[in-house]
Amino acid sequence: MWNDMKDLFAEKMPPYICAPLTGRTEAEVLNQLEKIVPQAPDLIEWRADFFNHLSDAELVGQLVQKIKSTTDIPLLFTIRAEHEGGEKIRLGKEEIVALLADVCAKTDIDLIDYETSNDAASIRSLREIAKENGKKLILSFHDFKNTPESEELLERAKQAEAFGADIAKLAVMPHSKEDVLRLLEVTKTMDDSLEIPVATMSMGELGAISRVIGWAYGSVITFGVGAALSAPGQVPMQKLKKAIQATQELVPGWK
Repeated sequence: MWNDMKDLFAEKMPPYICAPLTGRTEAEVLNQLEKIVPQAPDLIEWRADFFNHLSDAELVGQLVQKIKSTTDIPLLFTIRAEHEGGEKIRLGKEEIVALLADVCAKTDIDLIDYETSNDAASIRSLREIAKENGKKLILSFHDFKNTPESEELLERAKQAEAFGADIAKLAVMPHSKEDVLRLLEVTKTMDDSLEIPVATMSMGELGAISRVIGWAYGSVITFGVGAALSAPGQVPMQKLKKAIQATQELVPGWK
């Protein structure tokens, strides 16, 4: 599965640290980018649902290209659904799919994210468009209230794989340490049983440890704060880098 990621991350092994852009204007997005790039994340996510001008597809495409012209760090484009923790936007379902398709076809974006809770026809359409244009597709699931049962989490990941995702992502909210540990355990099961990489995280302060040690259970992406939070529990990127490096040095056999 790692061969499919080498064109984005070269020979670097996971975890890949992703920093979000959450600006509401072009100036804010580019200002955040200026702060993030020197910190050298492995991946940048533009959370475009924060952007005030999301309905202007031409402006969105131009801003993607400005970001790509500033850095060669791979760029992930996300319009997070409101029901999975995203910002409230005016675009309808069909308009969101059209914008994601437009970004895939007309920009140098590297990856797009779309939720598995969307209808199957839209997911399949974006899968084909992403493939036709050489883009990677992350199919994701987020629960900002609970950590579902392990069986449901595994089924969500299998669903993403069945739809043709390049990466399956799951982010959930814990209510106890046991929830965090269970998420890590099911991550290991996913990594063992799926043919695609998985990215998982337990959110909030309680779940922050999953962002540091998730790699040991098979999670390939973790999110760190370069300029602004996009979800609860994200750790400042430099602290996250140091913590991951320290754990990898202590347990080199887990790499």
